[in-house]
Amino acid sequence: MKKVLAALLAAALLLSVAPGAQAAAKKVRVAFVLLETINDQGWTTAHYNGIQAMKKALGDQVEVSYTENVMNPADSERVIRTYAQQGYDIIFATTFTHMDAMFKVAGEFPNVKFMHCSGYKTRPNMGTYMVRIEQADYLAGYMAGLMGFKNAGTVATQPIPEVVRGINAFTLGQVRGLNEAGVKFDANKVNTVVWLKAWRDPVNETTLAETLAGRGHDLIRQMADTADSAKASCAKGVPAIGYCMDAVGYGAACTLVSTTFNWGRIYTEQVQKVLDGTWKPVEYFGGFEGHGVGLSPFGKAVPKAVQDKVLAVQAEMEKGIDNSFAGPVPDQSGKERIAKGQKASDKDLLTMQWFVQGVNGKLPD
Repeated sequence: MKKVLAALLAAALLLSVAPGAQAAAKKVRVAFVLLETINDQGWTTAHYNGIQAMKKALGDQVEVSYTENVMNPADSERVIRTYAQQGYDIIFATTFTHMDAMFKVAGEFPNVKFMHCSGYKTRPNMGTYMVRIEQADYLAGYMAGLMGFKNAGTVATQPIPEVVRGINAFTLGQVRGLNEAGVKFDANKVNTVVWLKAWRDPVNETTLAETLAGRGHDLIRQMADTADSAKASCAKGVPAIGYCMDAVGYGAACTLVSTTFNWGRIYTEQVQKVLDGTWKPVEYFGGFEGHGVGLSPFGKAVPKAVQDKVLAVQAEMEKGIDNSFAGPVPDQSGKERIAKGQKASDKDLLTMQWFVQGVNGKLPD
């Protein structure tokens, strides 16, 4: 009789423990929809590095899948819906183009969690995330101004707010640096912008960079997903500033600094919340204080005194002190857009479609 009771008790204990053990062993299934290939040298490579950082942090608690080269809305919807149908717990869409497709699919799968990068549409099961890359852009421009570069040329990509505020931030930092360095400059023309009208186009990136260098611009600013404009600048003997990833690692040895994205912390935090059962949709917009953006190591041509000044401003940003868009800020016409004593709000930044004074160029139709 005692043996029977012992067996029954053991069985009861197994039944009571098994569900919890199964829950603990259950992996969170995470899917990523990527714009280009994971070795595109820029935007998607940075996201892939973030995925790898998340996998390293969470280990065997997660199962991860991703799809590359999802570039148009139709493909976006198909890929996102397939992941939702396959029972993935959370799906990340990594570019603005994916927004409407994710918004649509999220409405059809209320039990799946969705996060969209750089967009603005949300649902009870869909949040957004973006980093303040314009903070790094401002620091790169500040460095350029301190070094006396007063006629920069920017190879811009697409005329969306993310790109526009990056151009503006670089220019504002550049003007600050020029003023601190005591360099005379044309207040209406310190940063000339030409448009690629693509996220990645190595041939035209090279052509535009060579054209800017040929016109006498003293510094070339890369904003595309590849380092080709930076490499072309180096080949012409003109210093460059990289974007997304460290351009030096892709052959642009003349790069003074690159502005970089760090997606790993965001992905780790969001997936950890799914694991903990605490996930809620957020509209995340963080910068240096959240380690979402960064600067590459400075090039040898950047003086130590300049590096120190730039890093001092970065340290302030890491504490949440950001004056990159502090007024007064006039636009190209001279109209005051941000008043003295005020700062651009997140809404102002996320919807920015105008250029500050100092930018030479127009938004394309």
